[in-house]
Amino acid sequence: MWPGWGCSAVAGLLGALSASFAKLALGADYVRNLCEAAVMERADACEWVHLLLRLGCAALVFACNAAMWTFFAKALRYSSSSAAATVTTTASNFVSSAVLGKVLFGESRAMLWWVGISITLCGLVLLHTSSSQTEDTRKKKS
Repeated sequence: MWPGWGCSAVAGLLGALSASFAKLALGADYVRNLCEAAVMERADACEWVHLLLRLGCAALVFACNAAMWTFFAKALRYSSSSAAATVTTTASNFVSSAVLGKVLFGESRAMLWWVGISITLCGLVLLHTSSSQTEDTRKKKS
């Protein structure tokens, strides 16, 4: 159970990282502003650095997606059900997206979003505890 849970959590985190890199690569001038803040006296150097950083972020989108699918496939193999792996990955992605959005972009979530993720996490706990009890019952019968 634990390897599946861990792989699902990592898959969700990698999915959120991929979305963050996509926002950096294609979104507003986050990367340009970061470059100009880091190199104040040579702002003209940010024209090329800005382009290279965006291309690097675009490459990281594909790398994170490839790694995410690898971990999700492992989670499906190790989990007791595909529903457990899918819900765990989704919950991990939601929480990771909220944290990365706050840290990288200064975003905040509405109270309704936090209520929704809390309900999702409660359902996730119920799903994992019931699946572990079912596995224990199967082991006792055999």
